[in-house]
Amino acid sequence: MVMQQGPGRPVPVVFTGTRRELGGLLLRGYLLLLPTIGLYRFWLLTWKRRFYWSNTEIDGDSLEYTGNAMQLLLGFLMALAVFLPFYVVFFYLSTLSTDAAIIGYGGIGVALWFLMGYAIYRARDFRFSRTLWRGIRFDQTGNGWAYALRRFGWSLLMIVTAGLVYPFMAASLWRYRYGHSWYGDLRFGFVGSWKQLAAQYYLTYVAVVIIGAIAAGVGLAMDVVPAGGEFNPLGLVPLGIGALLIALLALRYQARELSRMYSSVRLGSAVVTVTVTGRALFGQYVLCGLALLGAFVLLAIGGFVVLGLVANEAFAGGFDPEIFFRYMQGSLVTLIAIIFGYLLILGAFTMMTELFIGLGYWNLIASGASIAGADSLRGVRARSEDKALAGEGLADALNVGAY
Repeated sequence: MVMQQGPGRPVPVVFTGTRRELGGLLLRGYLLLLPTIGLYRFWLLTWKRRFYWSNTEIDGDSLEYTGNAMQLLLGFLMALAVFLPFYVVFFYLSTLSTDAAIIGYGGIGVALWFLMGYAIYRARDFRFSRTLWRGIRFDQTGNGWAYALRRFGWSLLMIVTAGLVYPFMAASLWRYRYGHSWYGDLRFGFVGSWKQLAAQYYLTYVAVVIIGAIAAGVGLAMDVVPAGGEFNPLGLVPLGIGALLIALLALRYQARELSRMYSSVRLGSAVVTVTVTGRALFGQYVLCGLALLGAFVLLAIGGFVVLGLVANEAFAGGFDPEIFFRYMQGSLVTLIAIIFGYLLILGAFTMMTELFIGLGYWNLIASGASIAGADSLRGVRARSEDKALAGEGLADALNVGAY
């Protein structure tokens, strides 16, 4: 999508990081997670952000990340104190009747969903306040609770309207975030509206409903599991085709939203233009899927080789699950090997996802972005660092952090 440029020449955003560099960083971090009982993840996240930031150049100058692992660790410890009452409530609910417990767990779920909005905003606040460009610090003001309430209210409307208010919600949340964002003493602006998303969103919405209904109807007509009969795998084919088409439509819409919303961001006289295609997004997921498949095959082969060495007696007469699990219960070495294998698979899958989805997404946004009027930002004056923030532990605990 191309929008009207601001004054001055447009300068591209360049990302110079490579998958090999990030892979080496992640591998080192994962190797240190086990001996540090997982605490090294705060250092790993810090180094990962410095990799992304330092390799992102705007008009020849790289971003700089000044956050450190101790801030993240402190925020995590503070989040644990916040969650202690929830653990007490969970224990209390386990002693009640089923109906009361269900109502209680539902209430906690609603409370956690509300807290997610606050955590997302505070985490963005932390990252912004630790980001510099040309020695000038970014910042975010506004109120995390106000953002959480806004997000929660829109979520309720999404449920009531079956998702039909999404363009209004997206524009509202983008406007609040960027309306309270700063670069030095210069405030960001946002000129986007729901009208930029409505047509594409509702066309996608109708197409998804039609494709889903057709796929489900054909699948049921083919009788995936006929009464008294055997499983019919052909009945899954229309469901698979339908799911693939829906995924393609969703990625195409996501690309349109990213392009139009980012291209509605202003910073004084500077105008941002971002172009992302659904095809590029889909390509990242395909590459990630192939990488995950390759990692699984390699680890599965290695796992069978190792188990064959440490539990050769269990495989003497061929693989029998009952004999194998009985043997495993009496063999500490085999149990340790299986646990280690599980950690390897989890680490490999997490690493592949970061290398292809995380890095791919960042690279797509950066490589598709340009800024017109960047020279007008040279006169911006610095703001003091927001030292009141102590990490983003709540976002970490709720698994809604980013990069």
